[in-house]
Amino acid sequence: MKSGANMQKKQKSTFQKITMVLVWIMIIATLGSLVASALQAIGVFG
Repeated sequence: MKSGANMQKKQKSTFQKITMVLVWIMIIATLGSLVASALQAIGVFG
């Protein structure tokens, strides 16, 4: 996966920064939905 990473050692490109942010948002959203569905299953939200 990291075959092209060596070509950009000087600095992270804007695309890489945006990708990292989107990946973290996806992870947080996934965990959040899992927690929400678990709480809903045990009746926290009524």
